[in-house]
Formats: sequence, C-alpha cells, structure tokens
Amino acid sequence: MIRKILLSILLVAALAAGSYWGWGWWQHGRFVESTDNAYVEANLTVIAPKVAGYVAEVAVAENQGVKAGDVLAVIDDSDYRIRLAQAEAKLATARAGIQSAETRLTLNVNLVAEAQAVVAAAEADLAHALLEVNRYRSLSEQNIASRQRYDTAQTDHRKAVAARDRVRAALASQVGQVQLLTAQRREAEAQAMEAQAALAAAKLDLDNTTIRAPADGIVGNRSVQTGQYVRPGAQMMVLVPTGSTYVVANFKETQLARMRPGQAVAVTVDAFRGARLAGHIESFAPASGAKFSLLPPENATGNFTKIVQRVPVRIRLADDDPLVRRLVPGLSVEVAVDTRAEAAKVATPNFGIGAPAGAGR
Repeated sequence: MIRKILLSILLVAALAAGSYWGWGWWQHGRFVESTDNAYVEANLTVIAPKVAGYVAEVAVAENQGVKAGDVLAVIDDSDYRIRLAQAEAKLATARAGIQSAETRLTLNVNLVAEAQAVVAAAEADLAHALLEVNRYRSLSEQNIASRQRYDTAQTDHRKAVAARDRVRAALASQVGQVQLLTAQRREAEAQAMEAQAALAAAKLDLDNTTIRAPADGIVGNRSVQTGQYVRPGAQMMVLVPTGSTYVVANFKETQLARMRPGQAVAVTVDAFRGARLAGHIESFAPASGAKFSLLPPENATGNFTKIVQRVPVRIRLADDDPLVRRLVPGLSVEVAVDTRAEAAKVATPNFGIGAPAGAGR
C-alpha cells in the first residue's frame, strides 16, 4: 500500500515537473536559440615598428596595463639623428641656393633695364643720323653742301645702325640671362621643397624610434628584447584594448531563421562560474565560417556529404556591466538569443546582414 502511495506521489511529481517544464518551454524555451560554440573576442592591436634598428629599451612588461601615449619601446636613434642633421644641412644649402639665385636675378633685371636705356639711346642716335643723311643728301643735290659731308653723314648712319644692333644683342643676352636665372631660381625652390620633405621624413623617422601605445589596454605576447634588431612591420607585442571585448557565437544555419540584429542575448561565462551578461545581436557574418577558412570546402564533388554549416554572429555586450572589463579574448561562453519578437512572423532565411538594430521587427 505504501509502495503504491509513493509511486503515485512520484508520478504526480513527474507529471507536475513535466507540465512545468512543458509550460516553460511553450512560453519561453521554444523561442530561445542557444549555442556553446561561442567565445570572447577583442580587436587586438599588433605593435610593430615603422623604422628599423636595435631596441634600446623595452619600457613595459608582459601583462602590464598602459594608457594611450605611454612609451612601449625605444629604438636606438643615433642613425636617425645623423640623418636629421644631414636633411637640415641640405635644406640650408637649398635655401642658400634660392637666395643666390634671387640676388643674381635682381642684378640681371637691373642690367636689362640699363640695356633697354642704352638701346633707347642708340635708336635715338640712329634716328638723328638718318635725319642728317636725308638733310645732307638734299643739300648735296642742290650743291649747297659738299659731297664729302654727305658721305660722312652716311658713315655716321651706318655706325648708328651697328651701334643699335650691338646694344639690342646685348639686351637680348641680358633678357636670356634673366630667363635662365628665373629657371635656376625655380630649380632651387624645387630643391628646397625636396629638402623640406626629406627633413620632415627624417623628423618623422626620429619620432618613430619611440613606440607608443595607440590606446588604453594591456600588453601581451611581448616578443621583443633589449638589443634585438627589429624591422618595420615585425611584431613586437600585442595590445589588448580594455573595454573592447565582444562575443562571436557560431550558430547553426538552422537556428538563424528568426534571428535579427538587435535581439536580446544572455551570455553565460564559464570563467565566472556561470555569471550571466546581457547583450544584443550586433551583426551577422556575410558568409559561413567554412568560407573564411584557409581551404574552403569544394562541394562540387562526387563524394558529397551535407554538413550543417555555422555562421558567426557578433554580439555586443552591455557596457555598464562591471564583469565586461574582466573578460579577456579567448574565454568560452554560452549564448542564448531570445527570438520571441520574430516567432509570430513567417520565418525566412534572411539573416539581417547589414540591417540596423531592430530591423525586421
């Protein structure tokens, strides 16, 4: 009799538990899409030098927190200071060349003005000589002046023509010299601009010997040591920006029908003993994870096996939760998305790629 009572109680308890679970599933569970294939990510910044050289100092330790602008490492700048001095000397030489060209150009412009005055005087003398020739020709024809005086006037006219041609040639030479000096001044100005650019590049290279943190964060994976020779682009360390973590959840393609950007997400962090964080769907990857792999699958083969694909979904966490700042990239999490707002609609495989938060509701 007692056994039957116990069995009845167990049966009633089982039915009650099943009813409670079924009611919860009907009201909430059937609208939730979840996965444990999810991880904490962050926009890691690889710290690399812009110039080559030997590392004179490493100013940070592994796992050290830094602020934006803090010195991370220093490269020996002896060579770059010499290059800067050379660039400054070349710029000074170029500027001196401009000054010299300006001085010579000013002098030759004055000589051109002087030559123009000489030409004007020669043309006046030529005009006077021509008048004398015409006057003595008439007087000679009237036997008022001697033939010898007329010949002298012609000789003076020819001399005036020659003098005029000579000073015109001198003027043309001076004008050509001015044009040449103008071109030389432009060349000197171009050389000065080139020297100025070289000086700016030398200053930039000198500044780049000091490597600073681009943002607040924590230093990790430090691989550089004092005395090591580094090249531009070679990784020295990695900076993990603080407060920039997010979650990437790899959902099956069969779970995406009712998922949209902006939907609420509950994130359970394994490292925090099941602590839950709030967030929302930010965006969907434009392709499945397999397409982004090193060797994407080629399904146009004879031995085809259908495999459920997974699509990375980016989840933004609530900024006001203090646990968010304790997250580090690589932690495992479990993600549950509440799709209740989309359940009443006809589900279509539109994953909301590129849609704004709340689109499709």
